[in-house]
Amino acid sequence: MKLSIIMPVYNERATIEEIVRRVRAVDLTVHVNGNNPAFGDTVVLEREIVIVDDGSTDGTRDILNTWRAENPTDMHIVFHTQNGGKGAALRTGFQEASGDIYVIQDADLEYDPRDYVKLLAPLLEGRAPVIYGSRFMGGPRAAMSLGHTAGNKMLTICTNLLYGTSLSDMETCYKCFRRDVIATMPLRSRRFEIEPELTAKILKRGYTIYEVPISYNGRAFHEGKKITWRDGFSAIRTLVKYRFVD
Repeated sequence: MKLSIIMPVYNERATIEEIVRRVRAVDLTVHVNGNNPAFGDTVVLEREIVIVDDGSTDGTRDILNTWRAENPTDMHIVFHTQNGGKGAALRTGFQEASGDIYVIQDADLEYDPRDYVKLLAPLLEGRAPVIYGSRFMGGPRAAMSLGHTAGNKMLTICTNLLYGTSLSDMETCYKCFRRDVIATMPLRSRRFEIEPELTAKILKRGYTIYEVPISYNGRAFHEGKKITWRDGFSAIRTLVKYRFVD
């Protein structure tokens, strides 16, 4: 089986080399409980890193072009001619990926790729086709700002009320799912509202979302964080919209 790591990138020259190093360092040998008849006790996944550069202007593209010229067997790099937003980059990444399972990986260092195995184990065991890594289930993490924490909690509560679920972290980057879950799913968001759109459409299609605790090392705006309070209002509009339309 193959894991496609979908990585949207925009002006991440300071972190792109390190995050790719960390992704490549992860051992994708997953020990499962053996209840799924499709596997034995151990599954070893092939790795594919799909990087979508969304119009970077800070020198990120120079690094990516160097890698592209080396033609690495585990990496597929796509360039957008201009910035379209995280949603646009993810949509391209989903189209370009060839794996059986997808996981979303931001290009900063907020999320730890060593948590992939935590995400993959319950999926491979057949517990659910969609696994979210939650920052609010007791895993180690740097303290978030009060505003960031409150915003995440508010959006998650809105999701639970609208869709009748009990998630703890709707806005998490670490969303892992089988390819077939979104193969025919129409995704329209261009910016950060891709997160609530994905969640809304997954839930409306009757899929169960299983959560596991992950670590988190959030960065501040002066360190390059891009999401703002305005994106919170856009997320709420998206949640309400896709509750009633596809």
